[in-house]
Amino acid sequence: MFLPISWEETEGYLDFVLIASDAYVDHPTYGHAVIARVVESRGFKIGIIPQPITDDEYRALPTPNIAYLVSGGVVDSMVNNYTVAKNKRRGDVYSPPSKQGKRPDRQVTVYTKALKRLFPEIPVIIGGVEASLRRFAHYDYWKDSVMQSILTESGADMLIYGMGEKPMWDILDRLSRHIPLSKIKDVRGTSIVIGGDEVESYRQKGAVIIPSFDEVCQDKMKYAKAFREQERNTDALNADVLIQKQANGKYVLQNLPAYPLTEEEMDEVYSLPYERTWHPIYDKEGGIKSIEEVKFSVTSHRGCYGSCSFCSINYHQGRRIQKRSDKSIIDEIELLTHDKDFKGYINDLSGPSANFREPACDKQRTHGVCKDKYCIGYEPCKNLKVDHTGFLELLKKARSVPGVKKVFIRSGIRYDYVVYDKSSNVLEVLCQHHISGQLKVAPEHMSDRVLKAMNKPSFSVYKTFADKYKAINASIGKKQFIVPYLISSHPESRVEDAIKLTEYLKSIHYMPEQVQDFYPTPSTRATCMYYTGIDPDTLQEVYVPKSPKEKATQRALLQYRLPQNQELIKEAYKSCGKSNESKKPLQAGKKTANLWKKSSNKVAKNKKYGKIK
Repeated sequence: MFLPISWEETEGYLDFVLIASDAYVDHPTYGHAVIARVVESRGFKIGIIPQPITDDEYRALPTPNIAYLVSGGVVDSMVNNYTVAKNKRRGDVYSPPSKQGKRPDRQVTVYTKALKRLFPEIPVIIGGVEASLRRFAHYDYWKDSVMQSILTESGADMLIYGMGEKPMWDILDRLSRHIPLSKIKDVRGTSIVIGGDEVESYRQKGAVIIPSFDEVCQDKMKYAKAFREQERNTDALNADVLIQKQANGKYVLQNLPAYPLTEEEMDEVYSLPYERTWHPIYDKEGGIKSIEEVKFSVTSHRGCYGSCSFCSINYHQGRRIQKRSDKSIIDEIELLTHDKDFKGYINDLSGPSANFREPACDKQRTHGVCKDKYCIGYEPCKNLKVDHTGFLELLKKARSVPGVKKVFIRSGIRYDYVVYDKSSNVLEVLCQHHISGQLKVAPEHMSDRVLKAMNKPSFSVYKTFADKYKAINASIGKKQFIVPYLISSHPESRVEDAIKLTEYLKSIHYMPEQVQDFYPTPSTRATCMYYTGIDPDTLQEVYVPKSPKEKATQRALLQYRLPQNQELIKEAYKSCGKSNESKKPLQAGKKTANLWKKSSNKVAKNKKYGKIK
């Protein structure tokens, strides 16, 4: 049964109303569904208003007795609405067709200000990706300037950062003990606004004062130092309380991070009574497109200790792995087999990194993650525990469920972790049972200078993996290929680095159909580099390609066969004193390679466009 979305579905009383930035899809991969079900499971009454625009739509449900909750959606609204070139996107897979293009920019702020205008006496709690990643002063790519905390910008009363279940449970527990929301100030995983007269008492208790909004606007070194403090204080076992002064003279206080969910708590979250589809109000419009990718996929865990510079997962979900039990996962797979649309295929069994199932090291369990070094990345930590035992056991159980023909691992494999495993046959098992003709992995580049800035492993590690992958598939008689994700114009990437990558792509007869230009999204290490020109870890200067021409050039080099790119490519080679002996470009009007045909999931064999060898 879906949660109420209209006054008629209630008894005229609700404890909470959740404003959803996405269409209402009651599925555990959608944050608004999870938080709403968490609230319901504790005996509170909650309803959902998805994507309101008019004042009347904000009044679709009774005014809540306790608070409005504003969910920031699956992705930041600016990323959802704009390409890296800052062009308006034509579609929104998280909205119904009738609302394409109607998601407001900076949706959390828009929704919160509307609620404060219409219902000024009701508290507002904000959360989700957009709120979490903008909880301190942050560089905003679309404004090309630093913005203050979304907490003070929006006027919300409380911000839940990171994954919201534990903070929400704590808040609900206190409310159940008749503690008013206005008195709840110290919940782990939340941020609040405090007055200047309160700062000193917090400082004396150990809180760290980071550079203020004004300071990080005026001094890029201070911005880098402030970000370093934020990134290094995300673990529940060793973080400090952080305080930052904002533009209006108010202060944002970040309470200590929430503890990671235990295995039992993860199981509880994923066992809640989700309808696992979109609300029937969207039936007449053909439903919500985004459910297609996740309807028959299963989340195995959260968190990632990969710490890629361009990724915000470690800042939002944390670096510690929070996994579900095998039983919980198998129960969900068995549930999916009874769906009328199930054809026998689990589209993906994964998390941020599919083959991470345990903590990176034993120390994390008692001391948390290290503040000043990474578990894996350009170089693995000497304490990294490489063990695929649990992952392999889970895969074996999953593919043995009656009614399941195939369990795919479509993305998220950490190939470096596979290479570092000298004792298991994990890659053989994946090739034999869990790949659908192609495996997506993320080398991102081949220049070690760039890879170091990305905190990705040396390119030699990727080559080792690719060679092993090819050999295993040959030995079992399968034609399966690698689809490499690549990023152009990342900090530290120069034109000569892009040329090196181009030469490698030519050597394997491959040209990517799509190239992701580096996208400076809020609160990533790479975004800090992009804005400041400083690596926040080392506080040393880094090179940042920013001019439209250089960014276009680096992108063109990776798509070296396209005729429209030839002039840029020629100029790039000339500027670096190199000879461009590329093959004849595609004729105008010819389609570029569609190596990975969506209809059949089979790889085209046209060598001209690059079977990966």
